[in-house]
Amino acid sequence: MASMRDIKRRKSSIQGTQQITKAMKLVSTVKLQRARANAERSKEYFTCMYDTVNSILRRVGHIEHKYLTPGASGKKAVIAITSNRGLAGGYNSNVVKLITGHSEWNREDLCIYSIGNKGREAFLRYGYEVKNCNNEIVESPIYADAMALSAELLKAYADGEIGEIYLAYTAFKNTVSHVPTLLKLLPVEVSGEEEEKSEGAKAVMNFEPEDTDALDMIIPKYVTSLIYGALMEAAASENGARMQAMDNATSNAEEMISDLALKYNRARQGSITQELTEIIAGAEALG
Repeated sequence: MASMRDIKRRKSSIQGTQQITKAMKLVSTVKLQRARANAERSKEYFTCMYDTVNSILRRVGHIEHKYLTPGASGKKAVIAITSNRGLAGGYNSNVVKLITGHSEWNREDLCIYSIGNKGREAFLRYGYEVKNCNNEIVESPIYADAMALSAELLKAYADGEIGEIYLAYTAFKNTVSHVPTLLKLLPVEVSGEEEEKSEGAKAVMNFEPEDTDALDMIIPKYVTSLIYGALMEAAASENGARMQAMDNATSNAEEMISDLALKYNRARQGSITQELTEIIAGAEALG
């Protein structure tokens, strides 16, 4: 059995760790409140843009446009949003697994646009091609950051360097529920076609100016809004995951401290009992 000194040293160490995890939990809670409010404000625009573009494309029929057909390149660009720091449970690893575990993707065909240092380190370790992105974006996302990243990707898509663009992030449902999500940005895929057909005939969509010019303006805004919305939700999810992880760590530390306190008391009682036994034995020997 460990000595009283060892137990006391171990207990002191855990108490110090518990103070750190408790402080990190409080910091994450404050950040979560702010990030959650920002995510909820942006979600309406995020959802509206996605539904609007899908509704337009369901009504236009077949249009030959660079953003609606796969590019000539077989390369797939994946925007992977993770965090710059760990201690957030499975937040980072879940996004990495979402990409590395995709059964239809080959590592050689992927180009990772990593936002967040933890994701970048993981993908480099697995041997993926990783583009250098501004990791500070995840700390305080703004629309201009999403616009710059969108412009870079759209240029690469138009130049034929990549043929498809995907977005991997953690969707924020509530404080305890965060869902790793993979979303295809380009070429734009129309969802809900069956529901649209079941509702009966719809009016034909007319464009002013021409359909190609209109889509040239709409699709970049569509891609930018989805990236920005994902950044906002990922920020809320990260702080929620870190708050949960630190809360669990604090609770575990409390249990360990209680267990060590019990062991310390047992060791102390054993030490007292041994001293009494030695005193009695010594008195009997003198008698």
